[in-house]
Amino acid sequence: MAKVGIIGGSGLDNPDILLNPEDKNVTTRFGDPSSPLRYGTIGGVEVVLLARHGREHTIPPAQVNYRANITALKEEGCTRIIATTAVGSLREEIKRGDFVVIDQFIDFTKQRKMTFYETFEPNNAVHTSMALPYDEKLRGLFIDQCKKLGFSFHEKGTVVTIEGPRFSTQAESFMWRILGADIINMSIATETALANEAGIPYGAVAMSTDYDCWKTDEEPVTWEAVSRVFAENASKMTKLLVTVIPLIG
Repeated sequence: MAKVGIIGGSGLDNPDILLNPEDKNVTTRFGDPSSPLRYGTIGGVEVVLLARHGREHTIPPAQVNYRANITALKEEGCTRIIATTAVGSLREEIKRGDFVVIDQFIDFTKQRKMTFYETFEPNNAVHTSMALPYDEKLRGLFIDQCKKLGFSFHEKGTVVTIEGPRFSTQAESFMWRILGADIINMSIATETALANEAGIPYGAVAMSTDYDCWKTDEEPVTWEAVSRVFAENASKMTKLLVTVIPLIG
């Protein structure tokens, strides 16, 4: 039976979705994770919940200890990781409140620890394949349940991850679109790469909250607008999670 790690992003830093929740403070060889781990069950499945930015959203994206987060979940026996994230839309058809079941990433971060391997063992270099970074079984579950729940969603999408915490310039926003990105955020590429390197199947669902700043007939994105849209739609994300998790075997 799977034990599922959930990494909650902006808007789902501290969701109340677990049966018999219990907190546990842990540390790893990479330091402390972003929050205590919250144990419980959803539909009979053991779940370990971690808040990516801390439960009070106090950790900026570039300062998240992604290595500690993934290591903590792995050491606690999680065999799958699912993640949520708020994103900006880079496409007209991806509207505010839409879900995107991510299938690819482009990494534009600059200063993060993107690997567990700072040195290699002699004659044992590790270069993890990243061609298809999102687990297809998890993606399929999200797609099927979004359909059944009648949510507005997109079956695939490429996310570009930037350093943050600033938002894009307009020139950058135009560039992301030219490069083929569909959505933008400040966390997922780092987390995805590390989960793959750790050998844990990983799936991520994004919620579109804004149009970054490429759409010149609208006001550029603000944090207040992001928070408002996610709060208005957070119940849909939690409903998706509690529907999908019992199906993960």
